[in-house]
Order: sequence, then C-alpha cells, then structure tokens
Amino acid sequence: MDNLTDVTEFLLVGFSDVGAPRALHAALFLLVYVAALAGNLLVLAAVALDPRLRTPMYFFLKNLSVLDLCYVSVTVPKSVHSSLTRSSSISYLGCVAQVYFFFAFASAELAFLTVMSYDRYLAICHPLQYAAVMTSGKCQQMAVIAWLSCHSYAAVHTGNMFWEHISRSQVIHQFFCDIPHVLALVSCEVFFAEFVALALSSCLVLGCFVLMLSSYFQIFAAVLRIPSAESRAKAFATCSPQLGVLTLFLATGLLAALGRATATSSPQDLVIALAYTVLPPSLNPVIYCLRNKEIKMAVSRLLGKINLLQK
Repeated sequence: MDNLTDVTEFLLVGFSDVGAPRALHAALFLLVYVAALAGNLLVLAAVALDPRLRTPMYFFLKNLSVLDLCYVSVTVPKSVHSSLTRSSSISYLGCVAQVYFFFAFASAELAFLTVMSYDRYLAICHPLQYAAVMTSGKCQQMAVIAWLSCHSYAAVHTGNMFWEHISRSQVIHQFFCDIPHVLALVSCEVFFAEFVALALSSCLVLGCFVLMLSSYFQIFAAVLRIPSAESRAKAFATCSPQLGVLTLFLATGLLAALGRATATSSPQDLVIALAYTVLPPSLNPVIYCLRNKEIKMAVSRLLGKINLLQK
C-alpha cells in the first residue's frame, strides 16, 4: 500500500484520443451492457427454473452465464459512468480491482470452456461412463476448483504488476485499465517479472486450448461414425453452441494477445479491446438461444410465464 503515496489515480483517455463523442460512446456502451445483462440473466433464469435442464451441461452453462455477467461488469459500467460525468479518472485501487477481476474472469471463462468440452466429450464418446463420472458432487467440485484457481491466478498477476510504484505516467490510453497499457507505465523490473509470469501461464493456457481442441476432434470423429443421420445431427446439436462460444473466445483471445505494451492508443487498439471485453458476454447467450433447442424452448416457456403473470 506504499504505492498509494506515489499514485492516487489514473486517467483513462482511450476514446478521447480518437475524438469519439462522449454521448455516443455512453449510449452504445449502455446498450451493449443492457443487452448482455438481459441475455445472460434470461439464460440463467431459464436454466435455473426449468426442471428439464438438470444436467451437468446446463449446470456449467449457469456458471458461464454468471461469469459473463461479472466479466462485462468489470469494464463497461465504469466507462459509461466516466462518459456521462465527463470524468476520465479512476482511483489507484479501482485500477487494481479492474486488472484483478479482468484476469480472474477471463481465466475462469477458459477454465469453464475446458470443463464443458470435457463434459461433451464424455457424453458423446463414452456415454456409458458419463453418469458415473459427471455426478452432481463432482460437477460442483470442478466448478469450485475453477472459481478458486482463477482468483489465485489473478492475485498472482495483479500483485506482480503493482508491487512497485507507477513511475512513468498516470495516463492510460484506453477506456479501462488494460493490461498492456498498465504494463507500459510500470518500471522495467516489474515489466520483466510480469512478462516472465505471463509466459509461464501461457503454457497452462495453451494446455487448456489443446485439451479443448482434442476433445472436439474426438467428438467429431465419434459423431461421424454414427450410422444414423438423425443421430449425427442430434449429437452435433448438443455441442455446436459450445463450439460457437469457444470459437468466439479463441478469436477474441487472439485479438487480446495482439495488444502491445504501449503508452499510446489508436482506433485499432480500441477495436481490439472492445472485441475481447464486450463481444463474448454479449454474444454467448445469443449463440445458446439460437443453436440450442432446449434452451430456446426453456426461454420461450419462461417468457410465456412472465406474460401470464403480467396479465
């Protein structure tokens, strides 16, 4: 906490750099945020209240919806508030919190997508063992491990980034405390230490990606061996929403990896940041509602009940 005597706040000037109107920025961000909240809350309520969806796949989907609600709330509300109040400042602890929760929820998303791919692999490739392996207790254990491990991961990286004072500038050329832009402000020793930590953690991230890709490769191989076209279509339908969400996460994660440790900003940097901060939580519920028949029917039943209550 000695750092507080050196820096008490940062200035987030991302959209100011490219001359974006504050009112337009606030309106668009608020629209996206409301859509993300509505979509994820709708999926969460539909799965939680429908007795037909008491399976491990939908248990993990509930966790993913909660995660997306948290993920989009890390950056967007603060950015909207800054635009509406015409204040670009964020406190030192507020910046630390943004970095911490961004690390935590991004890593949790990766963890749950890995577990969900394993769930589909067991269900399609080893259906006779599925009930014995994916019990309610084991699903809860995996969820707890995923949540706890992501917060431990975030604590290590956040502590690593802020263990020395910010020595170069208090201006962050982004609409939130983006990790590459924060790293551009820290001392060389901190940058090197965090770079090494990120390089080591990339091995774990790559391991998760390999496990997911291996699971879906074996799923497709098993499905293609099914003689019935109807059974193949049904099997593909159970994993296609997760594959769509995974593709979106991988694509936006690749864009995030393109972020440079830079003290300046550009329209390209803002577009990349928008892609990996707002697209996954906003589009994930849309993908599930469009591609998953059971979710679509559960949402329809939920909306029907709401209409009856209103009448």
